[in-house]
Amino acid sequence: MTARAAVAPSSPPPPAGAVSAVPAAGIQAAPLDFAEVYEEIFPFVWRTVRRLGVDASAHEDVCQEVFVVVHRRLPEFRGRSSLKTWVFGIVVNVVQAHRRSLRRKSPAHRGRGEAVDPELLEGPSELSPYEAMTRAEAARVAHDLLASLDEEKRVVLLLAELEEMTATEIAQGIGVNINTVYARLRAARQAFSDAVHRHHARIRGGRNG
Repeated sequence: MTARAAVAPSSPPPPAGAVSAVPAAGIQAAPLDFAEVYEEIFPFVWRTVRRLGVDASAHEDVCQEVFVVVHRRLPEFRGRSSLKTWVFGIVVNVVQAHRRSLRRKSPAHRGRGEAVDPELLEGPSELSPYEAMTRAEAARVAHDLLASLDEEKRVVLLLAELEEMTATEIAQGIGVNINTVYARLRAARQAFSDAVHRHHARIRGGRNG
C-alpha cells in the first residue's frame, strides 16, 4: 500500500461539486471537489508533516487527521488565500495537537522518527556511492540544524526557503502579521547560520584533534 493510499480518509469523497467554496465579495471561486483537493495537496501535506518533525511512525495518522479536517472545513474556504496557505494552517494546528497529545501521554517524549527528509536525498540516479553518501550526510546535518531551531523559527524558514512561499502567504497560513513573519525569518536565518558555523567548527576541531 502506498503512503498516499494509507492516509486517504476512510470515508469516500463527496461527489464532484458537493463540497464547494463560497466566493467572497469580488473573488471568483470555483467549486472545490475534495477528491481533487486531496490529489493536489497531498504531497505538500506529507512533506510538511515530515519537515515539522513528526515521528515517522505517526506520519500517516497525522496526515489522515489533516485531511479529515480539510474535508470538514472545505466549505469554509473562501479563496482569500491560496489553497496551499489555507491547508498549511490546518497542518500546523494538527501537528501541534499531536504533540500536545504525546506530551500528555509521556512528558518525556522525544521524537525518534526518521531523521532525514527523503526529498533532500533525491538526486540523479547516476550518483556514485560516495556522492550519494555525501548527499545523505548533508541531509542529516541540515535536518539536525533545523531541529535545533524553535518551532516558530523553523516553520517560517521551511516555508520561505523550501516551499518558496511569500511572507504574506506565511502570515496568512500561521495567523500572524507580516512584520512578525519577517522578524521570525530574520532570526531563523541567523540562528541557522550560527548553527552551521558551530557545526563547521566542530568538524575542524575534530580534524585538528
